[in-house]
Amino acid sequence: MKNTQEIALRLTEVRSRIARACARANRNPSEVRLLLATKTVDIPRIKAVLELGETLIGENKVQELKEKGPSLVNTVKEAHFIGHLQSNKIKDVLKWVSCIQSIDRLSLAQKLQRRLEYENRSIEVLIQVNTSYETSKFGVAPEKAIELIKEVAVLKNIKIKGLMTIGLFSADEQKVRKCFKVLKNVQQEVRHLQIPNVTMDELSMGMSGDLEIAIEEGATIVRVGTSIFGERAYPDSYYWNEEKEIRS
Repeated sequence: MKNTQEIALRLTEVRSRIARACARANRNPSEVRLLLATKTVDIPRIKAVLELGETLIGENKVQELKEKGPSLVNTVKEAHFIGHLQSNKIKDVLKWVSCIQSIDRLSLAQKLQRRLEYENRSIEVLIQVNTSYETSKFGVAPEKAIELIKEVAVLKNIKIKGLMTIGLFSADEQKVRKCFKVLKNVQQEVRHLQIPNVTMDELSMGMSGDLEIAIEEGATIVRVGTSIFGERAYPDSYYWNEEKEIRS
């Protein structure tokens, strides 16, 4: 019970942070969706937040998604995949999610398209952009994002709904803000081009430490884990250091 009460208090505070940031940016809080980043979080704690009315979760790891999926399929309304996706794991991910936020290369999109054709379905995706230019992070370079979007847009079963980025892990607010401004600029450029099969409604950016900055710069989805579920054994930067992943 104590754990559930702590989660409820943390969730209330995160919701308040979102509301305050929206007020400063003259935005309606309904424009910003809260995604529960559930990496390493056990099922009872996830269900505790879902019972409080939250509807959207995101997983980073395919293995965790496979393990948790059967227990959450009748509880969670919407699940996204937010981590680096290896092409040989596409089939496993498609069983559980309605959106993949981490499309960052054409080869992955093409393999995803072939699987979608086989399953006779479509899926929403976000294009991941490496706005910090860090080698430890995946994502297409901002200057190559439009080219990738045009290439993916011809794949009919893939619906591009926006962009995602992982901001710089830094105490320097201006450096963090610059990452989010870069993503916003890419969004505006793509909108101007009016590419068929592409909408730029979503900007997934901002996490526990920088969600306010992200909202001020236009985020429509903020991915929050630590501020709701409590500190993990390692900081967020460890879990998002994707250099440890096998690239494919």
